Amino acid sequence: MQLQENRILAPLTTFGIGGPARWFVDAQIEADVVEASAWAHERRLPLFVLGGGSNVLIADAGFPGLVLHIALKGVEEQDAGADRILFCVAAGEDWSQCVERAAKADWAGIECLAGIPGTVGGAPVQNVGAYGQEVSSVIGRVRAFDLQDRRMVEFDAEHCGFSYRKSRFNTTDAGRFLVTRVDYRLQRGGAPTLKYPDLQRAFPSGSTPTLAEVAAAVRRIRASKGMLLVDCEPDCRSAGSFFKNPVVPEDLAHRIEFMTRNAPPRFPAGEGKVKIPAAWLIEQAGFLRGFSRGNAGVSTQHTLALVNRGNATASEILALAAEIRSTVEKKFGVVLQPEPVFVGF
Repeated sequence: MQLQENRILAPLTTFGIGGPARWFVDAQIEADVVEASAWAHERRLPLFVLGGGSNVLIADAGFPGLVLHIALKGVEEQDAGADRILFCVAAGEDWSQCVERAAKADWAGIECLAGIPGTVGGAPVQNVGAYGQEVSSVIGRVRAFDLQDRRMVEFDAEHCGFSYRKSRFNTTDAGRFLVTRVDYRLQRGGAPTLKYPDLQRAFPSGSTPTLAEVAAAVRRIRASKGMLLVDCEPDCRSAGSFFKNPVVPEDLAHRIEFMTRNAPPRFPAGEGKVKIPAAWLIEQAGFLRGFSRGNAGVSTQHTLALVNRGNATASEILALAAEIRSTVEKKFGVVLQPEPVFVGF
């Protein structure tokens, strides 16, 4: 275990924002995770686990404890029978590269999740989803280190507490388990998921695109909306979607339509509720693409992404987010929930 002091965290995040970690460890193997967490526990230091840095906003003052950077590598493929493949991936592997590998191998189940930044370990924590797929539908097992009982544990999908952008790892047991590996049950030669209108429009009616073609289309769509993080793009310094799409009662959706004289896009969410795109609400509240407050702004390509225009501070991002949330709530009675994890505040 290599222990570092006062490591600046901004370069390790897609936002490019964040002060120093008082202590920092780059965990290459599971033993590093065990040793580093024990070191922090013995000294009663707060511990934060950092993966790909794609879904976090770190305070300008940094983090006063130990930041454990998950850099575990390794991929294994196992025959699971019945045209299934068990895709076992270490938590530090790049998520987008794993999706590309699976799509090229003709393994169905995660092709619509192409282009999402971050690491494999973060996928089950947030129950990552996009364009009609969620990782919870294909996760077979999650291996993690239990910080409370100090031992390695494994969970089947049914014991992960998955729901929309949630799992036991970020709700009931938030901070207890540190994911080290995720096993995905993918289908050999399976048909791609083409549920979302954006994807359906990408292919002629009646066509049968390959999984690789669908994954490539998803990346193009994400790029067109500023949701594909590319270094040369002016909107690339963000955490992707800053707000979750709210689920509201149908009668509230009707009231919003009456107020705006414009029917919001809506998707059934069960029990008399619908999901409305947060981006639509933000735009209707007056925050258009390219809107800015100092060095913090709204992406020029998609209103759901808040971006670092150059030298933005975490405080500037939070101030803009608070302004958007307050305006949307006053105008529509909908409280937007942030998606990134806030660290060091």
